[in-house]
Amino acid sequence: MEVSNLILVRHGQSEWNKQDKFTGWVDVNLSSKGIEEAKEAGLKIKQANIQFNRIYTSVLTRSIQTFKEINKICKFSAPIEQEWRLNERHYGGLQGLNKQKMREMHGDDQVLTWRRSYKTRPPELSDAATSKLMNQECFLGEVIKQFPKCESLFDTFNRIKPFLTQQLLPSIKNKDNLLISAHGNSIRAMLKFFEKISDDDIVKLEIPTGKPLHLAIRSDMHIVKKEYL
Repeated sequence: MEVSNLILVRHGQSEWNKQDKFTGWVDVNLSSKGIEEAKEAGLKIKQANIQFNRIYTSVLTRSIQTFKEINKICKFSAPIEQEWRLNERHYGGLQGLNKQKMREMHGDDQVLTWRRSYKTRPPELSDAATSKLMNQECFLGEVIKQFPKCESLFDTFNRIKPFLTQQLLPSIKNKDNLLISAHGNSIRAMLKFFEKISDDDIVKLEIPTGKPLHLAIRSDMHIVKKEYL
């Protein structure tokens, strides 16, 4: 059966993952553990022996670093495109704050709601902090008409949907093989789209760092295989 092979990789552990901080659109590097996770992902992807037609990363460094470590092993020939719509969910005013300290200040239920509720947004980022965020090097040259001050997972899903419908679906229908290095919430949004996961169930889905998820998809968008490599 001829299918499109889609491999989704959440970036390896970042420095702020290590420090248990909300990261979102703040551009941080991989930790040493994250680099090792990316290398391990590269070995597993190489063993899958898939010839990729297109490769995507977000514009955030941790996503790009993960791909670069994978590519050191796999040495891809396919074109690589950076797509801001693949960015992590924008955690607004929570970005840079320690999750445990937020639990102590606001309670477990409130932090869980901010992290996992499908439609509840975190507190907005201030105007000054938004301006600083927009001026990060990773956003220079990007055309983002409405730069968000925060996002729910619902917002993230709607932000990524044009990329899925305009770029990914045509490639899948063409039976192209695709590799995407992205983030936990952008991958959750993609899986919700492809698998039609309910609003209630998507919030329970965990995406591990550095573990390649392989989907084999027919041209009618039916997933015939789903497994971590």
